Amino acid sequence: MAQQFLLLGQTLEFMTSPFETPPEDAARHRTHGAILVRDGKIMAVGEAPELTAAHPQVPRIEMGDKLLLPGFVDAHMHYPQTPMIASWGKQLIDWLNTYTFPQEAKFGDPDYARTVADTTLDLALDNGTTTQVSYCTIHPQSVDAYFAAAAQRNMAVVAGKTCMDRNAPENLRDTAQSAYDDSNALLSKWHGVGRASYAITPRFSPTSTPEQLEALGALWAKHPQCLMQTHLSEQLAEIDWVQSLYPDARDYLDTYEAFGLLGARGVYGHAIHLSPREVDRLSETGAGLVHCPTSNTFIGSGLFDMAGLVARHIPVGLATDTGGGSSFSMLRVMAASYEIGQLNGTALHPAQLLWLATQGSANVLHMGDQIGGLQVGSMADIVALDLAATPVIAQRRAMANNIWQALFPTIMMGDDRSIAGVWIAGEKAR
Repeated sequence: MAQQFLLLGQTLEFMTSPFETPPEDAARHRTHGAILVRDGKIMAVGEAPELTAAHPQVPRIEMGDKLLLPGFVDAHMHYPQTPMIASWGKQLIDWLNTYTFPQEAKFGDPDYARTVADTTLDLALDNGTTTQVSYCTIHPQSVDAYFAAAAQRNMAVVAGKTCMDRNAPENLRDTAQSAYDDSNALLSKWHGVGRASYAITPRFSPTSTPEQLEALGALWAKHPQCLMQTHLSEQLAEIDWVQSLYPDARDYLDTYEAFGLLGARGVYGHAIHLSPREVDRLSETGAGLVHCPTSNTFIGSGLFDMAGLVARHIPVGLATDTGGGSSFSMLRVMAASYEIGQLNGTALHPAQLLWLATQGSANVLHMGDQIGGLQVGSMADIVALDLAATPVIAQRRAMANNIWQALFPTIMMGDDRSIAGVWIAGEKAR
């Protein structure tokens, strides 16, 4: 007999992108809503009286006035950096050398890798994040540890071995050949197993030789169903460094495109300081970008042009970029995205912020039919959000005249206390 239940509370489901239609019209809000879950999937979303009448024998989980949403999708992070989150005083290149590389060197120990993977995924769930996209380290065992920990929780995750063969400590370098061989073996082992997806993962152009990028481009051509993730145009000093290492490249993006590492299943983190040609090519190819606002402010990178890039119909997701980002909370990331939008002269609507953290990120990962929404047939990865979790949020919410005014204080001031429940494929996780 099918395992099923009705989850009752407020519901908010997107019908279309709030960047393509007036934000207030993009979603359907039900004050007394219900979600029918059967065998880990969403079977129906509707008014609670109608669904309870249609399914009188189905067990019910009452969440009162909690807001039922798709679980958050963190589209770019580094699980090995969890122990060094909130490290003081550096920008990108010095930050990598001072904090990141010494930390990542520890992941040759599979027990240590598994401990950090467990911690990272538990922190994600505590904050309502049901899918993560993670960089691992050069060590294959770091990839095994992350996918195994995610499988234990039945979480849909994307990850890959981070490949570097120059401009990194010797104990964190592989080669063009070993990057190809290790990535190919890990891809064969994990991609499509359970809810795991593999991403071919050159860290970024400065830490890969042309030979390594060429090898990884060949691997992607062999496995075009996989994602490819990397970093792009995060800081101005980084762009200068790339230009010195690749003097024949037209720009930063060209260092990937020249080796077959630009495509619709490419996921490029940061993308702050883009040239007009880079924007044109990203738009033409359908590649996805990931905005990492807490990281961009924490390590002083710059302001992402959300309005301009979305206007070019480039898919955009949202991410913590832990540990460059200083919070595991996608609520805090949404708040930072709002603040950066204000600095750029474009205030994002609450519907747009929520879309970016759910369906937008899922679409960048080409997983929008499985996660990121409350559509019938999607996996029942669901979060229940308490819109009055703290006294300051509660008093502001009491003044709200609609769902967006009620939600916005939690976006701006919420944290893990706002997470009232989490379900992974229909199983209670928090």
